[in-house]
Amino acid sequence: MEKSNLGNRNTIRTNRSAWLLSGLFGVLSALFIVWGYQLEKNDSINISDRNSLLVLVLMILVFTIDTKHVWDNYTQSFHGRKFMGTFRLEKIFGQKWEEPGKHDFLINWLILIALSLPVFLGVYPGFFVYDAQDELMEVITRSFSTHHPLVHVLLLGGTIALVHKFTGSWNLGIATYVFIQMLVITAVFAYVISFMRKRFIGKRGRILWILYYGVFPPIVMFTLCSCKDGLFSAFLILLTVLLMELTENPQSFISDKRKIVLFICVAAFVPCFRHNGFYAYLVFIPFALFYFRKQLKTAIVPMLLIPVILYVIISATLSAALGCEGTHHQEKLTVPIMQMARVYTYDKESLSQDELSTLCDYIPETNLDLYTPRVADMVKVAFNNEKYEKDSKNFWKLWFSLLKKHPMTYLNGWLLTSYGYWYPAADINVYKGTTVFTFTYDDSSYFGYEVEQPGERHSIIPAIDRLYRYISIGSLHDDYPVLALLLSPGLMLLIYMFTFLYRISQKNFKRVMPFIPIVLTWLTVLLGPTYLPRYVLYLWTGLPLLMSTGSVSDLIKNNRCVNI
Repeated sequence: MEKSNLGNRNTIRTNRSAWLLSGLFGVLSALFIVWGYQLEKNDSINISDRNSLLVLVLMILVFTIDTKHVWDNYTQSFHGRKFMGTFRLEKIFGQKWEEPGKHDFLINWLILIALSLPVFLGVYPGFFVYDAQDELMEVITRSFSTHHPLVHVLLLGGTIALVHKFTGSWNLGIATYVFIQMLVITAVFAYVISFMRKRFIGKRGRILWILYYGVFPPIVMFTLCSCKDGLFSAFLILLTVLLMELTENPQSFISDKRKIVLFICVAAFVPCFRHNGFYAYLVFIPFALFYFRKQLKTAIVPMLLIPVILYVIISATLSAALGCEGTHHQEKLTVPIMQMARVYTYDKESLSQDELSTLCDYIPETNLDLYTPRVADMVKVAFNNEKYEKDSKNFWKLWFSLLKKHPMTYLNGWLLTSYGYWYPAADINVYKGTTVFTFTYDDSSYFGYEVEQPGERHSIIPAIDRLYRYISIGSLHDDYPVLALLLSPGLMLLIYMFTFLYRISQKNFKRVMPFIPIVLTWLTVLLGPTYLPRYVLYLWTGLPLLMSTGSVSDLIKNNRCVNI
């Protein structure tokens, strides 16, 4: 009787938790859609709009109830009493599960390379874009800064410059770097698929995820793009795989020296390709220490901390050896810069002469006049770093002063540079009207597409080139809005949020913990200069791992049977 009462109380608590978390999903998803729509149409949110408030309330109710219903059905189908008993894996998954072969990784890798090659030839020498020219010029002129991660600058610029020195061809240098990067990224994808094979995905699942990694445009674009985001996302996903292994069997993981060394190397390498990866990992450490608190006397603590030390040493050594310029503070101050620039643009008359003078000391008026709501580049580019280093106090004093007078302007100023990450229907066209090397952005700026100088596009398969141009800067969003949702960062966020909240409601923290670095990295982009898929590529590359349902070691018994 006591056990029955205890079980009932646990069920009630679980049910209450599920309602609260489904309610949280309902509130957030409804806010994302309603506020995102307002920002898209009006460049601002209107919290006093009664029609929008009514729609918001109705959407919260519908999303909350539907989410709870879906969660309940899923729980009953796979974990509930209705299906209690022993079943063969073939019966559950509709196919026979087989142990991965010893050449499984190599086969996956070769197939992914083969899928990437036609696109590589179609967009030859590859997508050389997003600060690519700047990074190459740093190597050529030997004038380095910490604005771009130095490891990536040296890899990209060094490879291209070296090949050019021996061949005289910039295109061949770009193609060489892009090809090497493609080999590394596809190797990580092959490792992920092989890892999931051990978690009982069958042949059809393997084919699905190989095609996903090898054909899905957002992934292929960055596999063949020179920007740092492809490698950053690959190493972040590799870190996620290692964390999944660690959470499944901590004792086995930390007793394997090779796994420990691999974890340290990968964790140290992630921030070498994006600075925000370092801040995300620092915040992740307390989460990890709490989760693995029972293993604190093992090697897990040094394993988590050594990557931080290694990264600091690598960064400091490279910075000193290359004689880097000073820090660019505007990269961390994008949000406050854009907030004050928005006040200047729309409420300039409210600024006193002293406030205006102080603001212009940090941001020249010529740049404030270039304010555009969705991208900060033209405003922050001339930020006075020397002035900020000498007198940051007055900067923040002005910021707080304007915050008190213009809270909604500040909110809009921030959300307009980030809503594309959480509004599924956002039209990612932040660079509209901007002229680059070979075209002017018009219909879309989903992806940079071009080849920056000194490279030049020489497509060997023009049809593929035209397809990727259409997806990148064409009118896909307007022509096929439903299809375009599949390429939406906002939709990916809802999928992750839906999955995480369900797992938390089931107290299945083991399947949430490995994704915390991804979550924390995503949070950092909300403070960035604009919204572009490149900054959240890991949401797509991590999707197969998110969909992974469990470990074979948890499910397979003596004769390949499973207790559900």
